[in-house]
Parts: sequence; structure tokens; C-alpha cells
Amino acid sequence: MQLQYSFIIPVYNRPDEIQELLESFEALNGTIDYEIVIIEDGSTKTSKQVVDTFSNKLNISYFFKENSGPGDSRNFGMQNAKGNYFIILDSDCILPPTYLLEADKSLQAHYVDCFGGPDAAHESFSNLQKAINFSMTSFITTGGIRGNKKSVDTFQPRSFNMGLSKKAFQHSKGFGRIHPGEDPDLSIRLCNLGYKTKLIPEAFVYHKRRISWSNFYKQVNKFGMVRPILNKWHPATKKLTYWFPTVFSLGLILAMVTFVYGFKWLLVGYGLYFLIAFILALFSTKSIVVSVLAIPAILIQFFGYGYGFLKSTLAVSVLNKKPETHFPKLFFKLK
Repeated sequence: MQLQYSFIIPVYNRPDEIQELLESFEALNGTIDYEIVIIEDGSTKTSKQVVDTFSNKLNISYFFKENSGPGDSRNFGMQNAKGNYFIILDSDCILPPTYLLEADKSLQAHYVDCFGGPDAAHESFSNLQKAINFSMTSFITTGGIRGNKKSVDTFQPRSFNMGLSKKAFQHSKGFGRIHPGEDPDLSIRLCNLGYKTKLIPEAFVYHKRRISWSNFYKQVNKFGMVRPILNKWHPATKKLTYWFPTVFSLGLILAMVTFVYGFKWLLVGYGLYFLIAFILALFSTKSIVVSVLAIPAILIQFFGYGYGFLKSTLAVSVLNKKPETHFPKLFFKLK
């Protein structure tokens, strides 16, 4: 099968990110043809001037539309793309030179209509970005929940680095209006339609995540809130592992309370966990500072996700609230 690639990149008020991403496109290895489709999602600070500086070097199409969220913007981009296989990226990603070669090599050897790639921390990233990246990707946190390279039929790609065939997009009608959570929702629907997914470990991106501690908490809190909604929409996808951050957080609170009353072993167990996390972060990042920062990153991730998951579970599954009306900020109104 002859694959014609279209990179789909929504952006909202981030021309600096588009600059870095397009620079990484210039450095791609190989001679595989591709186009880049950039969708400006109602930005007040547009990327048009940046895109224009690359128009003679890269095959780029630029569209401006009213703000309707990243999922709808990706759908818009795929509707206007010329290729038959779409690669969806977030604007805060940077491509390594081998990215497209590795993705194409894997698809030619074992074709699937949807793939996902992992993310990594570039050496130029700040210590905070590296610590958050470790927390988001490590197998001892929540990094392994969405699947691994052995679970080919159940892996749920994430839209910061996701491939999707034109056929699968048209059949599934693309992303829904929930955000975040639009990517696992699409992955689940694709699976229900009979499409296969897989992880391509070699097709990784450097995911910058320009984020503060407070923004990181808000992000993971929303991740926790959308999961019970997805579980209600797709009951077959429920997993006990989704409760892990909530149980971990409540257990840590219990450990601190019981320590006051003289029972120390539960808190010692948590201390051992964080010691292991520190060692793994040190082995991974080769930085003591990043390894220290990884500890509060893990705490914020677990407490943010865990609280959001518990709150949403009580509202959606126990009180039977309608997600769209009870959590309106998790849904974009499509134009």
C-alpha cells in the first residue's frame, strides 16, 4: 500500500511552539513525501507569520477557524488534508530526525490503521519539564496504564503523537468533543469498529509540555475526571488499575494519620516507593535535581488524577449525573 502522509497540527496561541516544530521537520531524514496541515484554532496570537517563513522550504497548508477545541480542529485538518494517512501532533512536540522513517518502516512491515508513539524529554528541556515527563511516562506511575508494545490490539494512542488512516477517520468520524479524553474515546471506538492499533516505540517525539506545577495539577485532574465518563460510555474498557491513583492518594493520607498514632510501617512503605522512584529517575535522567523534582511531580499526578477520578465517579456512576451538564468545561461546543 502506498502511504501518503499528512501531518495534522492544531495550534492555539503558540507560534513559538510552531517555530520549533517546523524547524524539526526541516531536519527529518529520508526522502519520504509528506505535507503539513496547521489548523489555527481561533488564536488571538496566530502562527501565520511563522508558517510563512517556512512556506518555501516545507509543504505546508495553513487554516484559520473559530475556536472549537483540539479534537474538532484535528477533524477539520484531516478533512482538508491530501494524504491517505494522517499523523497527528501537538504543537508542543519536536520531532527527532528519524521519526517519519521509523513510522513508515513499522507501517510497511505491519500495517495498522491507527498507531501511537511515545514521548521523551529533550536535553534542552527544563528540569521541571524533565521531571514531569518522567512522572507521566514511568511504569511505576501511570505511564503503563494505556498499554504497551505487547498489547497490540488494546493500545490506546494519544493525540500528541498518533497516526490514523483516512479510511479509519471517515468510518469513525474522528474525534468527539470531550477534552481531554478525545483520543482514548476515538481509540476505543476504532477498536469497536474492528481496527487494529499498535505502539511504535521508535516513532517517539520530544513532548515539551510547557507547564507549571499548577497547570500540571489542572491537567491531570481533568485526565482523572474524564476517565469515569469514558468508562460509562465504553463499559468494556473499565480497569481496576484506573483506581490506582485514588487508592494511592487515600493510602498516603491514611499513612500520615496512622503515623501520628504510632503506626509507622505504612508510611515507611510509601517512603520506599519514593526512594525507588528517585533511583529510577536518577538512572533515567542522570540528574539529581530532576530526580528530586520527580517526587512532587508524582505526588501532584496521583493526587490530581485520583481526586478527579473519585469526584467524577461519584457524579457520573453513583449519582448518575449527565457528564455534559455536570462537567461542561470538559466539552467543547462544535461549530
